[in-house]
Amino acid sequence: MTHFQNKNALITGASHQRDIGTAICRKLASQGINIFFTHWNSDTDWIEKFQQEITNTGVLCENLKIDLSSANAAFDILDTMQTKLGSPSILVNNAAHSISSNYLELDARILDQHYSVNMRSTFLLCSEFARRFTKVDLDAGRIINMTSGQELGPMPGNLAYVATKGAISAFTRSISQELTSIGITVNAVNPGPTDSTWMNDEIRQHLLPKFPLGRIGLPEDVARTIAFLASDEAKC
Repeated sequence: MTHFQNKNALITGASHQRDIGTAICRKLASQGINIFFTHWNSDTDWIEKFQQEITNTGVLCENLKIDLSSANAAFDILDTMQTKLGSPSILVNNAAHSISSNYLELDARILDQHYSVNMRSTFLLCSEFARRFTKVDLDAGRIINMTSGQELGPMPGNLAYVATKGAISAFTRSISQELTSIGITVNAVNPGPTDSTWMNDEIRQHLLPKFPLGRIGLPEDVARTIAFLASDEAKC
């Protein structure tokens, strides 16, 4: 991929060594993109080491600990990034909230917790990113939203997560049409089951036979897809 130099990327949800968000930060940094990442409930020492790891690749790197359930989170993130690093030309909405919730457990509190992180923060980050975007300052804008394929089939036992992540697919389709004229592409990525922080050996053994290549997907696999969608080659 080419023409990445001097671009800034905002990635939400890089909170752990094995996160998809962390892999995305590493991949984009390896291609000369400055990184601003958000995190929550992370080990402070690890965050400092990870920021230094990214900086050692030769790019700028800043981070922000923030609760995405806050109504002002999107604006606080972009304001802080502007001050510390500059305007983003790439936005990756990776952070998500998920707890099990079947029809017996579902209530307003669980729904609101999922809505505020998975939908509201994602939607407001997309909209505010676009409102602040100008072609004069940036060649092209990229928004990449992470989904989990909820529209492809049932996911019983996780109703609030299914509903709120599924809404991202619908939102992405519509806002992508609105933002084309101002030079921003919008895509959604469904990585499928990925061996990140949520898998244990029991889950791996259950999923492995379903993968024709004989291995479960890794965060680095997702990061390569994101890197393409963030590139100039993906502008059409």
